Amino acid sequence: MNRIKLTLLLAFNSLSMWLLAQDVLTYQTPPKPLADLVNAPIPPNVSVDSKGKWMLIMERSDLPTIAELSQPELRLAGLRMNPATNGASRQQYLNNFKLRKLGEKTDIPVKNLPNTTPPQYGNVSWSPDETKIAFTHTTDNKIELYVIDVTTATASKVTDLALNATTGSPIAWLSDSKSLLVKAIPSSRGNVPVVNRTPVGPTVQENLGKKAQAPTYQDLLKNPGDERLFEYYTTAQMVKLSLKGETKNIGSSGIILSARPSPDGKYVMIQTLHRPFSYLVTLNSFPRKIDIYDANGSFIKTLVDNPLNENSTFERDGTSPYPRAYDWRDDAASTVVWVEAQDGGNPKTKVDVRDKIFTSDAPFNSESKLFYSSKLRFSNITWGTDKMALVSERWWAKRKEVTQVVNPSNPTEGYVLFDRSSEDRYGDPGDPELTKNQYGRYVLAVNKNNEVMMMGTGASAEGDRPFVDVLNLKTKESKRLWRSEAPYFERPISVINAEKGLILTTRESQEENPNYYIRNVFAKKGENPLTQITAFPHPYPQLKGVQKQVLRYKRADGVDLTATLYLPVGYKKSDGPLPTFLWAYPTEYKSKDAASQISGSPHTFNRISYWGAAAFVTMGYAILDNASIPIVGEGDKEPNDTYVEQLVAGAKAAIDEGVKLGVVDSSRVGVGGHSYGAFMTANLLTHSNLFKAGIARSGAYNRTLTPNGFQAEERTYWQAPSVYNTMSPFMNADKMKTPLLLTHGEADNNTGTFPLQSERYYNALKGMGATVRFVLLPYESHGYTAKESLLHMLYEMDGWLDKYVKKGVKLP
Repeated sequence: MNRIKLTLLLAFNSLSMWLLAQDVLTYQTPPKPLADLVNAPIPPNVSVDSKGKWMLIMERSDLPTIAELSQPELRLAGLRMNPATNGASRQQYLNNFKLRKLGEKTDIPVKNLPNTTPPQYGNVSWSPDETKIAFTHTTDNKIELYVIDVTTATASKVTDLALNATTGSPIAWLSDSKSLLVKAIPSSRGNVPVVNRTPVGPTVQENLGKKAQAPTYQDLLKNPGDERLFEYYTTAQMVKLSLKGETKNIGSSGIILSARPSPDGKYVMIQTLHRPFSYLVTLNSFPRKIDIYDANGSFIKTLVDNPLNENSTFERDGTSPYPRAYDWRDDAASTVVWVEAQDGGNPKTKVDVRDKIFTSDAPFNSESKLFYSSKLRFSNITWGTDKMALVSERWWAKRKEVTQVVNPSNPTEGYVLFDRSSEDRYGDPGDPELTKNQYGRYVLAVNKNNEVMMMGTGASAEGDRPFVDVLNLKTKESKRLWRSEAPYFERPISVINAEKGLILTTRESQEENPNYYIRNVFAKKGENPLTQITAFPHPYPQLKGVQKQVLRYKRADGVDLTATLYLPVGYKKSDGPLPTFLWAYPTEYKSKDAASQISGSPHTFNRISYWGAAAFVTMGYAILDNASIPIVGEGDKEPNDTYVEQLVAGAKAAIDEGVKLGVVDSSRVGVGGHSYGAFMTANLLTHSNLFKAGIARSGAYNRTLTPNGFQAEERTYWQAPSVYNTMSPFMNADKMKTPLLLTHGEADNNTGTFPLQSERYYNALKGMGATVRFVLLPYESHGYTAKESLLHMLYEMDGWLDKYVKKGVKLP
């Protein structure tokens, strides 16, 4: 009996100690240099009207707290929603608006903004005539609509209707700029359904012999109770709302995905979902009906009613077998355009034409007209005039992109403008400038000479050098108007005035944070081409002097690679090599030439974000950031057939270059990554001895849990089992000997990276006697947002690197 009492006492004491240990696991704060990055002010967002007259400055809220993140949340059919407000959960809001006339330096505060603590503004939208700006305001229990009058810089509440933003933005302007379409919560919705926790039977799914290779989606419906809640919270009523508060219902209430007015404002296209729902796919594959109403709310026509789609191929070049991509022609008054796959959506089906694009004009009684036949998979249309539009198609498997100039009045008249590899960054011609037409829709800004301005990233062997070109759409000849010059990185945002050559840009250097400028690309020699229009302060002045250099080096097989090297303030090579932290995210390519192209710029601002590796330059590390890790499979070979070999070779090349420069201590190097970068980290630790420790955040480690493909791998597990097994760190847990820190968001909703991936991998490593720590962050998704979570993340990372990399603790 005494022995039993002693055993129980010891067990109780052990339990008490365990409970005590759990009690003290509170959120921790990292050293001040790291904490300061999390607490740094967040720069505002900026939006400029198309006339180049007004700038809207949108100040952003601070990072949310864990208390805010822990508010009630529903996760249904791929959505995450706040049941109290009927809006999306986990979003960062705006908290203030200011206006400024371009060319002036004085901000004009917007008056009469909702006075709540904290302010929560979103869904900002300029009116077609750009005299007003609509935005939503989220309170504790509903979403409200406000409109800013730009001339008076005054906000006003338009209606008492509670908006429904569960499926996306709840507002859209009509072309008259005097009214909007809003998704409102129906007054007849009633009370929240009471879900009986006692099941009435099992949940059953079946597949009758059809292939349905679905990804591993998260937040799916699981039972009839989920279905009722999903239906309740997503149901909305479309309302036409005048700025005077007058309302008119458009159609009946339902699960409304979107409502788009025609360019002339006479019709409304409403997309709704309906039963039967699915427990296998998200709402994007639920039955979808598209109806046309007139602006007075009268029903005109049902364009399509697609059934539940659980069987679409998971391949990159695959698509829905049903009519898709319904939209309005931006250059016409009221013409509907849509796409129909000619191969059943299956890229393995051999056909001469993959997609056909059709149109139908109001009042939509006549037969549809064939507008374009796409030999590849249709990508998008940029409308211009009734004589000119750009149609793009692509084929991912071959990394091929084709853009054609098409005459909408006679679609048989067309010619190829670009035929290029999507991997060829150096040859990217950029994107055409758009302008607003008479309907307030953005269309090609083509001048009388059939010329359009093109703006692009300007990837080159010197790094990214953004540019502005003028392209003749008839002759295909291009002339360069301007290109970013060292030591600055300047990026065009939009054309303010094409005739005068005025371009809105952002400009930065390693030491100067980005600010907005107006550049005159026609400025003559001796004239000042730049006018600065903002002066946002340096977000972390204490880090001025951090050294940055873009490294260029070769992998053993000759592929050119790059990495951004950060060195601490005041560091000199005479100080000797430093402990190092390498951060990367692998990318797949179909050619070595494309993989060798340089990306990024040595002249960008030294962004020392709390999110990646660069933050740890403040702790005395050399940082090899964004080290390029290309995985190449040329011809008939697939990149992942030699994933491990290329992965290790890429990491080794980066370390060797740092050692060659005398700044990297090869005996003290850590590696880290997020998501697919975490997967990379675990594989590098498993298959090489290059690193002293690793940090893997929110990754996937067992590829048999994503058996229908992952990342750029389109083969299933059963088609390439050896690839899946070799690439899975979980399958090779017995080989892991290097300390690994795993972190994961408890509520990760990213396809393929269930928290289970980290949980099971930790258990496997623990069973093999590995040195491993697993940190599960409450309420966090794939990316972490709460201030407490981010501070604790840095605390864990700093402790792990300090112990196993900087101090080089030897393991038994």
